[in-house]
Amino acid sequence: MPDSIAVPTGVQPISFDVHALRGGSAGGARDDFEAMIAQLAAATTPNVRSIAANPGDWGIDAFAGNLGGAITVWQSKYFMPVTTKRHVQQVEKSLNNVLKAAINNGHTIASWILCIPSSMDGPMTAWWDTWMKAREKEHSLVIQLWDETALRKKLLSPEGDDVRRGFYETYAQAAPAPAPVEQLRLVLEVEDDKAAALGSALFIRQMAEAGHVELDSAKRQFFNADLVAREIAHKDVPAEVAALSSADATLHGLWEMQFNECAAEGMLRVLHPRVWRDVRNEHDKLPKSLRLELVHSWGLVHRLVDNRKAGWVKHWRQVAAEHSDG
Repeated sequence: MPDSIAVPTGVQPISFDVHALRGGSAGGARDDFEAMIAQLAAATTPNVRSIAANPGDWGIDAFAGNLGGAITVWQSKYFMPVTTKRHVQQVEKSLNNVLKAAINNGHTIASWILCIPSSMDGPMTAWWDTWMKAREKEHSLVIQLWDETALRKKLLSPEGDDVRRGFYETYAQAAPAPAPVEQLRLVLEVEDDKAAALGSALFIRQMAEAGHVELDSAKRQFFNADLVAREIAHKDVPAEVAALSSADATLHGLWEMQFNECAAEGMLRVLHPRVWRDVRNEHDKLPKSLRLELVHSWGLVHRLVDNRKAGWVKHWRQVAAEHSDG
């Protein structure tokens, strides 16, 4: 289906491709589209809020209602240029996640709205219609679809006009698209209770075994990298999952090469600074779609250690085997 519809004279046609142009990557496009959905929901429904991912967002991109009772949830998925049956698993997982989080956190889902910037093809439409009715009956909720047609209608309404202007009029078709600017992730501080909990983590024990005394920066590095990994796992965008796997493999290789060299030289006391030097040198070559600061890259190495794939002393496997995750 063409990415344009008839609009009133003087109103620029809406193209959902601008999210990719503005975001500069798959993750950036998804985040920009999600922000638009939150604002459109707020413009058309009273008392809409969002939940920050820390580390998870409970499967909620935006919601209306009270988290102590029943809520309406908007879930955005940037499926472009068409939604097909290869997206079925992501749709099912999104609904399952929000229902599970509702059980765990004491609220109920009255309505779940899937928001996509494209149309479904024939097989996907047939699957959706059957699946939607079955899930509505199974979970006693209302399921809606805001696809490209529904979104354009809402954006062209008086309530959605400000959202349309803010997200789409700035990208006039006659003007060349500006070069995308990659926005790196924020580096967050670790709250005191979370820092205390990390004190018993395996990666901290491995650092202590190697003789490190000051460990606050290590906790911050791990905390921020773990947020990234959890977000990617939660969103389950295949390109981002693959990019994180690639980064992990690269960093694991750097550690392994330095471990073997330091062990052969009897110089394991310099293993950590050598790995950190190599990570700094390799950082700019890691997948750009991850939008990592150097702190995140160092933190990903700590995650490898915490996942029992690396360590900082010769007997690191023994330390890992004896460590209790509890």
